[in-house]
Amino acid sequence: MQAYITDVSDFLPGKPVANNELDLYLGSVDRVSARTRQIILAGNGIESRHYAIDPATGGLTHTNAQLAAGAVGRLTEKNERIAEKIQCLCCGTSSPDQLMPGHAAMVQGELGIGPCEIVSTAGVCVTGITALKYGAMSVALGQTTNAVATGSELASTFIRTDFFEAMGGGAKGMEQGEKHPAFSFEEQFLRWMLSDGAGAVLIKREPAADRLSLRIDWIEILSHAHRLDACMYAGAVKQADGSLTGWRECARKGTAAKEGVFTIKQDARLLNREVTRALVGRSLPSIISKHGLKGEEIGWFLPHYSSEYFRNALAGQLQEINFAIPQERWFTNLATRGNTGSASFYIMLAELFSSGRLKKGERILGFIPESGRFSVAYVLLTVV
Repeated sequence: MQAYITDVSDFLPGKPVANNELDLYLGSVDRVSARTRQIILAGNGIESRHYAIDPATGGLTHTNAQLAAGAVGRLTEKNERIAEKIQCLCCGTSSPDQLMPGHAAMVQGELGIGPCEIVSTAGVCVTGITALKYGAMSVALGQTTNAVATGSELASTFIRTDFFEAMGGGAKGMEQGEKHPAFSFEEQFLRWMLSDGAGAVLIKREPAADRLSLRIDWIEILSHAHRLDACMYAGAVKQADGSLTGWRECARKGTAAKEGVFTIKQDARLLNREVTRALVGRSLPSIISKHGLKGEEIGWFLPHYSSEYFRNALAGQLQEINFAIPQERWFTNLATRGNTGSASFYIMLAELFSSGRLKKGERILGFIPESGRFSVAYVLLTVV
């Protein structure tokens, strides 16, 4: 039994935010952060993004659950909203609104639907694909006749200036030469890349009768956590030996705020050294062999990467393993959507799906890396 994506939607809060408007949404920054921001924006290729923030008040316009529900609410079948008919709701995110209950329960609550099966997947960028895989398996195995999968992020809650200051940092402290972990380059690296948004797909047993659909040929997910340390993390402090000390232990010792434990951190050196080598060079060849995949058969390549800086490195790694895909067949909207983490693949796919550019028989390869502790997902879809 097969599974098909019959509709794709996205939900992006507010208007596009240009690079020169960041202070209006995230708050003003000190001279050290401003200098780091200039360097990062010069290389990441992001021209605009969306934040669920009211620039007038600084308050949130949407919760993460509301972003995901907004995307689900736009899914249709035969021009009718599908939300009330969902049998299996699978929601992935790296930035849930709370530790408990699960994210999917909150999304279901926002939608006001039920009863239905719900699944919350955890992780970083790949969590949106684990949600997709669960939904696809539910339909393909005949457990349900439909499933909806989502990826959503409310990253702005981690990157506002007032949040950084609450984590023990601040412009005054920086000017006095104090060391504040929350204002180290590990946090600044991600601060000017991450943004908000959500995407959703409807999965059915049969393709849609009134429009193109995407057959899910396979979804492969691989982790290299057995040999690599954590690279992107939050709610923890990384020790010299590479281990993580979790937020509860830091709170017990009274060091949580001092060590900026709740900011998102990125080990940029480890990322640069390992991300393409581990998640392409050491991951894709086995998948190519397993499925008999050929680069010339890929009509569209949808790579999720956090910065244009990694584009040439990715192309070079693909060339090195003899799986080159001409860049005119690449599709990304990083420049206008920013890095929306677990929602990025959905948001790319939604734009391509509605563009009128897809043709029957074309194969779409999705590449979704996660630097958390180096996981990667590859997704192959066929237009039918």
